Amino acid sequence: MEYRKLGRSGLIVSAFSLGSMQFGQGMNMGSLDQSATNAMVKFALEQGINFIDTADVYSRGNSETQLGVALEGIREEVVLASKFRLPMSDTDFNRSGATRANILRGVESSLKRLKTDYLDLFQVHGWDSNTPLEETLSTLDDLVRRGMVRYIGLCNYQAWQAATALGIQERRGLEPFVTAQMYYSLVGRDLENEWMDFAAYSGLGLLVWSPLAGGYLSGKYSTASSAPQGTRFSEAGQFVPFDWERGERVLGALRSVAERHGVSPARVALAWTVRRPGVSSVIIAARTLERLGDNIQALELKLSSEDNALLERASDPGTPYPKWMVLQLDQAEDPRARLLEPERFVDGGPWEDLRFRKK
Repeated sequence: MEYRKLGRSGLIVSAFSLGSMQFGQGMNMGSLDQSATNAMVKFALEQGINFIDTADVYSRGNSETQLGVALEGIREEVVLASKFRLPMSDTDFNRSGATRANILRGVESSLKRLKTDYLDLFQVHGWDSNTPLEETLSTLDDLVRRGMVRYIGLCNYQAWQAATALGIQERRGLEPFVTAQMYYSLVGRDLENEWMDFAAYSGLGLLVWSPLAGGYLSGKYSTASSAPQGTRFSEAGQFVPFDWERGERVLGALRSVAERHGVSPARVALAWTVRRPGVSSVIIAARTLERLGDNIQALELKLSSEDNALLERASDPGTPYPKWMVLQLDQAEDPRARLLEPERFVDGGPWEDLRFRKK
C-alpha cells in the first residue's frame, strides 16, 4: 500500500480507500450483510487500507451501522469519513440539506451508528442552493471546535462553488475544507477542465469516487442492457453518465494494455487514476474479496508512457473553452513559460500553439 497526505492536512491516508455503499440492504449496490461487511473491512485493513468512506444516506444509515459494528475495537486504527446533506426521510423536509439543524442532527446520528465520538473527515455531500453557504460553513467550523469532527471536506461542488466557500472560510477565520470528493474516471475526465488546476492551486486533496464508472471500466459489459445478473448495472442502472461511443474506444485501449501486462482492465483503469496529479485517495468498493483484492493490486501496476498515451488518446474528451484559450495565451504564446519551466515542454508542452497548427 502507498500512503499520502489528506489534502493540505497532516493526516496520512492510504492511496486506495474503502467505499461502503455496498454495505446494507437499501441501495441496490451490493446489499452486503453484517458478516460480509466484517470480512471486507478486515481484509481491507490487512491489505494496508487505513481510510474508509461512508455516508448517512447509504442504505439510510444501515451502511454506517454495519460499519460501526465491523470497526468495534479497532476504530482508532482507521481514518473514518462520512457525509451529510442528502434526504434521510421521505416526509420530514428538514432532514435534508446543509442547514445547521440538519448538520447537527446528522453528525450526532452518524456518530451513534458508527459507535464513535468523532469523525476524522466530515463531508458535505453536495451543494445546497436552499441554504446560505455561511450557515453551512459556520456550523462545520463549530463541529471541529467541539471535537466532533477533525477535518471537513466537500463533494460534488462546481469549482466556483468551492472557491466561494474557501474564500468565505478564509475571510471569516473558519475551518477550511481540506478535501474534495469528486467523480473521475477514464470515461469521465471533466475534472481536468477546471477542478484539478483549482485543487492544486488551493491545496484541496482529491478523493475520487466511482473510478470504474459504476463498474463499466471493468469491461464486463458494453451496454447497460447487456450487464450480467448481479452486477451494479443490472441492479441500479447506469451509475454515471458518459458517452458510450467513446466508452467503447476506452475499453478497447484498456483491454490492449491489460493484455500487455496480463491483468484485468479494472486494474489498469485504477492504476491510471491513482497516479493522476492531486489525488489523495481513490475510493474503491467491491462485492467480493476477490474483486477488492484485484483492485488493490493496481498499485503494483506501473504503466509505461506508451500505456498512458494509449489510454489518454482513447479517453480524450477535448478541451473546452475557456481552458483552451487560457492554455493558448499562458503556455503556447507567452515565452516566459518555456523559460521558467522548460521541463514541461520536453514533449511539446501542455498545449499546441493554434496559430501554427498544421492543416
